[in-house]
Amino acid sequence: MSERTAIQQSIFLTAEWRDLVMLNYEVDGALLEQHVPAATELDTWHGKVFVSLVGFLFLNTRVFGVPIPLHRNFEEVNLRFYVRRQAQGEVHRGVVFIREIVPRFAIATVARVFYNENYVSLPMSHRIQNSSKEKTVEYSWKTKTGLNRIGLVTAGEPELPATGSEEQFITEHYWGYAAQRNAGCTEYRVAHPPWRVWHAASAQFEGDMAPHYGSELAQVLRGRPASAFLAEGSEVTVYRGRKV
Repeated sequence: MSERTAIQQSIFLTAEWRDLVMLNYEVDGALLEQHVPAATELDTWHGKVFVSLVGFLFLNTRVFGVPIPLHRNFEEVNLRFYVRRQAQGEVHRGVVFIREIVPRFAIATVARVFYNENYVSLPMSHRIQNSSKEKTVEYSWKTKTGLNRIGLVTAGEPELPATGSEEQFITEHYWGYAAQRNAGCTEYRVAHPPWRVWHAASAQFEGDMAPHYGSELAQVLRGRPASAFLAEGSEVTVYRGRKV
């Protein structure tokens, strides 16, 4: 088997992730301990622990190289935090998703089966407006308690994050981790180039996330985010996971 063939067989999903609205909240690490998968530990930026509420577009999605009709383009909103794992002398810096929301039941089912990710399917929509001075991006989803929205308006021009910046910390975690039902966790690699980001002139979240994230994290999301920005996004490759 050639190296190229081996790499192709290890790919689970390819897609584009575009227009990522990222609202970042500083939290007490104790609030996340129950969600930290085995073999990982909380990752911090200058001693700060963050959760990020993220909304974005999945485009041109292929699973095992195959485009699935009516499931190629859709929205996703997730709440995530940041971990790291020591792996054979290297540090793998990754994300853990507390819950991910998509509008397609089949997508949610596949993610639960292959990665034990905590997906739920809900009606969703988005709005993107461009002008010469700013860009407005909003993602919405409906629950039994009403309509929820995450969105922002950009300021200035997009730039690659500075080395060591908070924006780089948030956007450049290239591994994913999900706790196994019995023990251990699944680790998978997510490959993409660095993303340019716009800072936010204004940003907001409206809604009640207690049914999805619990009362304590829902209270965090009702507060003012420590930072907010829009990441441009790119093509991404998600590789098959393995238990660690």
